[in-house]
Amino acid sequence: MVEHTSATDERNLALEAVRVTEAAALAAEEYMGRGDDEAADRAALAAMHQAMMGMTLNGTIHIGEGAEGEAPHLFVGEKVGTGDGPVVDVAAMPLEGPSIIAKGEPNGLSIVAMAEDGGFLGLTGLYMDKIAIGGGLPKDVVDLDETPETNLRELAKAKDMEVSDLVVCILDRPRHGELIAKVREAGARIILITAGDVSGVVATIWPRSGIDIYMGIGGAPQGVIAAAALGSVGGQIQGRLVLRNSDEERLARDMGIEDARQKFACGDMAWGNLTFAATGVTSGHILPGVRRLRGVPMTHSMVLRSRTSTLRFIEAHHDFSLRTPPIGRSSQ
Repeated sequence: MVEHTSATDERNLALEAVRVTEAAALAAEEYMGRGDDEAADRAALAAMHQAMMGMTLNGTIHIGEGAEGEAPHLFVGEKVGTGDGPVVDVAAMPLEGPSIIAKGEPNGLSIVAMAEDGGFLGLTGLYMDKIAIGGGLPKDVVDLDETPETNLRELAKAKDMEVSDLVVCILDRPRHGELIAKVREAGARIILITAGDVSGVVATIWPRSGIDIYMGIGGAPQGVIAAAALGSVGGQIQGRLVLRNSDEERLARDMGIEDARQKFACGDMAWGNLTFAATGVTSGHILPGVRRLRGVPMTHSMVLRSRTSTLRFIEAHHDFSLRTPPIGRSSQ
């Protein structure tokens, strides 16, 4: 039986989710630019897990660091929280793109999304073709089955803009060579990102990001997490699995996907009462990264709640004189 959650509980849950992403971001930032993506990932994972275990909820990891035995914490099926409070499924991404942090590149995020029990589509270990836009636009104004030229033309019309004014975010991958060429032929501008397609998708909901639409292939779990964010504030995303071999076809069938050509909308991937939180590790299109003012780290986070359809930004100053030393550092 799903335990119903009061509005006060939801607000507390949203704030606790931000504390979890803050903890992971602060731990990962210690390794920013040091060239060690594994160390950054380990630090973020340990910090997020520790913070999450203290949350007042009865949570189960639905999207995480892999299957049990593949990761020490936050594996699929792991129970998190104190066991009290709301029953929720959790999608945890301590670091989106550890290589971003290791190289000091932009758009590094720590991310958590939560849904009512059973509110996430399970698509672990697969790839997905995605197209995403922000809120306040006509339903189905863009469609995976349409050409990039058609989608850009219709989006420009809906936003009362010229196609040449649109900015498209695409992962910089060889597989996107044809897509990039078609977008340029249509006359739109492009921002190529080296990693982090959740950040690219979520940027479409925030006008100040400068990104109007996301296109391209990335991880399917990232598509589900991004759907939790977009679905909270009226954004749109469509996704379709990209199955590269018979093993992935079998994996999709095991997850209950009978039609490989099925298109998934926001509500197909994340539904019910949704909470999405992200904290910047390195600065990007939507959030500044961790900064230090006179030795005191400052974080910037965003939290979205579907019940209120709100997007909030949170700036926090962390006094380390009241904290234990960061992970990987000994006391002086």
